[in-house]
Amino acid sequence: MSVLTRDEAQTRAELLDVHHYTIELDLTGGDETFDSRTLIRFATRVDGNTFVELKPAELRTVTLDGHPLDPETLDGNRLALPNLTAGEHELLVDARMRYSRTGEGMHRFTDPTDGETYVYTQLFMDDVQRVFAAFDQPDLKAVFELSVKAPQNWTVLTNGITEQTDGVWKAAPTPLISTYLVAVAAGPWHSVRTEHRGLPFGLHCRRSLAPYLDADADELLDVTRACYDRYHEKFDEPYPFDSYDQAFVPEFNAGAMENPGLVTFRDEFVYRSAVTDTERQTRAMVIAHEMAHMWFGDLVTLKWWDDIWLNESFAEYMGYQTLTEATRFTDTWTDFGVTRKSWGYDADQRPSTHPVAPEAVDDTASALLNFDGISYAKGASALRQLVAWLGEKDFLAGINTHFARHRFANATLADFIDNLASATDRDVHAWADAWLRTTGVDTLTPRITPGEHGTCALTVDRAGSRPHRIAAGLYDRDLGDDGGQLVLRESLHLDLPQTDPHPIGKRPALLLLNDGDLTYAKVRFDPESFETVRKDLSGLPRPLTRAVVWNALRDAVRDGELAPGAYLETARAHLPLETDLAIVQGVLAFASTYIADRYLTPDERPAALATLTELCRDLIRRTEDGDNPGLRLIAVRHRIDVAAHPDTIAAWLADGTVPGGPELDPELRWRVLARLAVLGATDEPAIAAELERDPSATGQEGAARCRAALPDPEAKARAWEAMFGSDDLSNYLFTATARGFWQPEQADLVREYVARYYPDAVAVAARRGPAMAEAAGRWAFPAHAVDEDNLHLGETCLHDGDPTPALRRKLVDQLDDLKRALRVQGAQGA
Repeated sequence: MSVLTRDEAQTRAELLDVHHYTIELDLTGGDETFDSRTLIRFATRVDGNTFVELKPAELRTVTLDGHPLDPETLDGNRLALPNLTAGEHELLVDARMRYSRTGEGMHRFTDPTDGETYVYTQLFMDDVQRVFAAFDQPDLKAVFELSVKAPQNWTVLTNGITEQTDGVWKAAPTPLISTYLVAVAAGPWHSVRTEHRGLPFGLHCRRSLAPYLDADADELLDVTRACYDRYHEKFDEPYPFDSYDQAFVPEFNAGAMENPGLVTFRDEFVYRSAVTDTERQTRAMVIAHEMAHMWFGDLVTLKWWDDIWLNESFAEYMGYQTLTEATRFTDTWTDFGVTRKSWGYDADQRPSTHPVAPEAVDDTASALLNFDGISYAKGASALRQLVAWLGEKDFLAGINTHFARHRFANATLADFIDNLASATDRDVHAWADAWLRTTGVDTLTPRITPGEHGTCALTVDRAGSRPHRIAAGLYDRDLGDDGGQLVLRESLHLDLPQTDPHPIGKRPALLLLNDGDLTYAKVRFDPESFETVRKDLSGLPRPLTRAVVWNALRDAVRDGELAPGAYLETARAHLPLETDLAIVQGVLAFASTYIADRYLTPDERPAALATLTELCRDLIRRTEDGDNPGLRLIAVRHRIDVAAHPDTIAAWLADGTVPGGPELDPELRWRVLARLAVLGATDEPAIAAELERDPSATGQEGAARCRAALPDPEAKARAWEAMFGSDDLSNYLFTATARGFWQPEQADLVREYVARYYPDAVAVAARRGPAMAEAAGRWAFPAHAVDEDNLHLGETCLHDGDPTPALRRKLVDQLDDLKRALRVQGAQGA
């Protein structure tokens, strides 16, 4: 299959005007394939040759301007359209297409709970070709008119309002949109419908999830309405489509997809088990993020994939900011700082880093690799810094100019910067060059020098080249009865680089750079401030301030400047006093996944697990009064995950509850069983019995993970064969199996599979495509094996193994993380 290059797209865009697609899909033909019939009306500006893309199971007929073309001329995914004369044309393509099990194209899923089947599209980047023939590039927008034949008991959802007659669902014609934004979701959906400001709103999920969607429908719709209203206050351009449906679909690869009028979400967001308020906030942020895309991405669309930040960075920034302004979730930037920003920092320090707005993305395969922590988290951080520097009034004025100039069309970075510049006297072009065209993370280090009469001055040393507008927090110890509390004396507003040292009066107990987290940079502490952090971190008054400190400690560990054990000691001392759930979750996740599993040696790991166990016990004891169920739930989850001995958690499973609560819901039961499997304290009959108790899709995934985690050579062999020896596993079942397979406790048992991983991952990625390559590179990688042998095997694979672009990118990242873990371990042994 050929990927589309930027040069080819530019050439085709210069030749074509694409007007209208009439698409007829027939979903009644069986479990493996569906019929697709597409009529494309387009014009050529001059005489020329071009091609249309599709990936059929069978190409039946092709007719161009009433004349048949030979289907045998299909070359991979390209059908040549030669000798076109200037003027209007009609292309009719009749094909049979394959359903997908990988979350790409038209994905088909049968719910094991009730046997009902659902299909939905995910057409991002170049997967529209799996569903219908198209001139598949974002700047060839057109009107799309869909009709879908479906089984009688199904409902069909599309980008717009649909009408059904005799099993055929016909959708209203769309406005001008890009090919990758067309959407269909069909099946016996459970739906909750309402209206807001005259616009139809809908929530949809599988029937087996109906009670859980109904329980949260008011919350979901409240967030949707609040974001909708707030965007209409911010944006001059009204919502540009005729309806707003949100469908929670199974086995979805992303968090969500911004199809105009029909946003698709992974249906884990329909909660079957207890969740924390931070998880509800995350779901609400995704709702806000996707709605922002209706303007950023759908109304105004990137011209080519080098400008994906114009979609994702803006939706990310607007999602967090709008949620903070319009809903009860007012601390969203704390969660961003803890969970999203670290994603950006990590990605930006790997060899695969790239600018937020890269200047050369040569083809679609390369573009797909850039949907990462840089395009999302770093880009959103850059925009937050831009707003701090520019002011929100001018920022929104520039955005609204951008919408007005490019509505239902395409735009580039240059267009956007010009539109921002029209609203301000500041040099936005220079800012964009410094922030959007560069790579890497700046590091800011305070230097405090004494002056006269006990006063001090602050100089900020900047390793990097970007300008920063930051706040520096000066904190003094509260000498009252509470002790250990820190009080903000002053918040200094600094523009970096500095011209002169800044006077700060008497020396504070803690000087914190980037207090408020308004810029994107690593920060360090002077020695006295670090000592204050070690002793009094939990005494800082604001969660966002504490998040900045925890991120600084995390970065110091990763950079080999802070011993992993010191981070654990700090967590042990201060996390039991923490009130913010996102911080507790983030610190525990880093401490267990990275410090215990990778940054400490196998000999040091048991002591780390014991420390984390004691920490979780403290949190559980603290929450015995029931006042903070979310904190208790986090503590219980992590207590399960770090259990070194089975007795306590096995008793919880047998009793069906943690003493004092919570009762074990399906998520907790599978979590306990998975850990018992790792520890060799359960077996196949127990897993089968739990699956009979919970035969849902989530239960199937839980069972796959548990079976792969059993410390038994035959169980490991079966799991490996399922992942790499056949292509039967769906994307979700593959991931579940991979997550169970590698365990630090079982390093000797699975040692032989480390060498097998690389050729087998290369083969499965080549056979099954980018989504499975991502899964194989992310979840099936032997990250537990922090040793030179694993590193050598991986580097040999990169050099000689010819991995696909998607797998290569994941391996580059994983191997860089492996090198970092080796450096951290080496620094502790030095």
